[in-house]
Amino acid sequence: MINQITISLIFALFGISFVLYLIQKIRKASSGTPKMEEISKAIQDGARAFLRREFQTMALVLIVIGICLGIINKNLGQVLAFFFGAFVSSLAGYLGMRISTLANAKTTEASRLSFVKGFDIAFSAGEVMGFLVVSLGLLGASVLWLISKDVNILINFAFGSSIAALFLRVGGGIYTKSADIGADLVGKVEQGIPEDDPRNPAVIADQVGDNVGDIAGMGSDLFESYVDAIVSSSVIGLLLLGEKGLILPFILAGLGILSSIIGSFFAKVSSKLENADFAQQVWGVEKAMNRGILVANVLMIILAYFLVQKIFGHLKFFWCLLIGLLVGFLIGKATQYYTSGEKKPVINIAKSAQFGAPVLILEGLATGFLSIILPVLGVAIAMFLVYSIALPYGLYGIAIAGLGVLVVLGINLSSDCYGPIADNAAGIAEMAELPPEVRKKTEALDAVGNTTAAIGKGFAIGSAALVALAWLVTFLQKAKLETINLADPKILASLFIGGMISFLFPALLIRGVSRGALEMVKEVRRQFREIEGLREGKAKPEYEKCIELVTKAALAEMLLPGFLIIILPILVGYFFGVEGLTGFLAGALITAFPLALFMADSGAAWDNAKKYIEAGNFGGKGSLAHQASVIGDTVGDPLKDTAGPSINILLKLIGKVALIFLPLFL
Repeated sequence: MINQITISLIFALFGISFVLYLIQKIRKASSGTPKMEEISKAIQDGARAFLRREFQTMALVLIVIGICLGIINKNLGQVLAFFFGAFVSSLAGYLGMRISTLANAKTTEASRLSFVKGFDIAFSAGEVMGFLVVSLGLLGASVLWLISKDVNILINFAFGSSIAALFLRVGGGIYTKSADIGADLVGKVEQGIPEDDPRNPAVIADQVGDNVGDIAGMGSDLFESYVDAIVSSSVIGLLLLGEKGLILPFILAGLGILSSIIGSFFAKVSSKLENADFAQQVWGVEKAMNRGILVANVLMIILAYFLVQKIFGHLKFFWCLLIGLLVGFLIGKATQYYTSGEKKPVINIAKSAQFGAPVLILEGLATGFLSIILPVLGVAIAMFLVYSIALPYGLYGIAIAGLGVLVVLGINLSSDCYGPIADNAAGIAEMAELPPEVRKKTEALDAVGNTTAAIGKGFAIGSAALVALAWLVTFLQKAKLETINLADPKILASLFIGGMISFLFPALLIRGVSRGALEMVKEVRRQFREIEGLREGKAKPEYEKCIELVTKAALAEMLLPGFLIIILPILVGYFFGVEGLTGFLAGALITAFPLALFMADSGAAWDNAKKYIEAGNFGGKGSLAHQASVIGDTVGDPLKDTAGPSINILLKLIGKVALIFLPLFL
């Protein structure tokens, strides 16, 4: 068994070697003109300042939780594993963010030379985050198992990664949308200046937000999901099937890294796109990414077939993994259909904008509600199928399906993290006043990033739902619960409480964005009012004050919702027992999953409807339709980039809290 787990360790080290190769490649690229370097450095400094403050706050919380774990478990190894999980997750997010902020100006400069080179730098930087997450996640879990042979160590490692994800995803989400909304309301609406205009004091804070929210935040979120999928399926596998059940998830994850690396070499754009029009360039980039993902998935399926056959002598768990892969594909396609600017739902939203903001808001809400149907049905059908296929080990089949959604996360996350880098590159091209042909290239790269970001959020939410289901299954197994009585008032009460937290948590986050944006609006207005010549471009804004202000607001606003999702499962378990806690977890899962999808998809649909109008449709920029779409985009921003994705953390964290504190309730 030790030798077989070592195989996963080798794959993880191979993935880290690939990341080091990519970093060297990116570092060698030029950062462009002094103006471009200056803008990029301001974004880098702002992102580092935010993460430094966030890590300081997180360290205090980690110490308090670590002390509580030590008192309850009286096991130093579990406490150290908890701190190690938080450290590795934070390291992945920090390093990925550093490379993304380094690559933004390099992408812009590469685009000056050729469209192909611009895509190559942006995608390579996205790959750094994607492969850091999977390689460090698998490396950490493999090393801890080889050292301890204790599943509780693995569970605490996953718990530590959850706390890091809580800060990076939730704090980063509040930061990015507070800055974005504040910048838009004063800059575009009140002052009438373009997006990413250097005269706007909030513009650097907005660019920083793309990195701390959609790079560090998304990376830590999916790091947690990835580790959770490996750990939960390993724990269930060991309990039900012994050593074989533990080995399979580790080696599957290793093969996923290999498949993703091979697939990434197929994600190349054709040189024919160099002089193509905007639509053809966007289509060409999408085609390249889809080709890389397809190759990775096909290769993974082939390798998994032989691995499962070799370990078990049958293919039950291979079919479970395949169904998980298909569910991930379905969620991605459903999200793409409802959020892409080329599809009917978004075009209908843009069309409705001609009649004003209220109609546009209603059309966006309806689109968001409709978008959950296929993913929810897909997860429900998949759960039923894999349980039936894997009998008498149906619970393990569910866990393997959850791992199947994430098994080629390396390349999926690379495509997602490409988006913020391309967005920053387009912003730098605008702020550095580069020629129109360069802006056209960076805008084409950015247009694809909008779609990949939406797909990435849908993918993250879908995987979080299956991982949360795996934690629920693990909890039931560890608590030795086979059935619960729905007629029991304690179960019914806890179901309602679980459903309630799915609404309470995002409500607090959206209010946090609202408060942060209000403070940002006041600061931007002050600078336009008090700094002479700022509106005319003769004076430089005080970018640092905006970054500092929104950093403080984000960290302050995330503490209460973060505290609630840790303490509520403990309180429910204390007052309602293990059965009540099971109801609480089930109630949260059933409500949070569709709610998160609704918020992420409706927000992305409003955003792309605005971009569709800005491309010259239904009156273009400055029209009534455009004004309405800006309002819709502003409403949707905290839904798609803060509240919706942050529910991922809620779904996964409450399951781990319930499992770790289970001894208190038995």
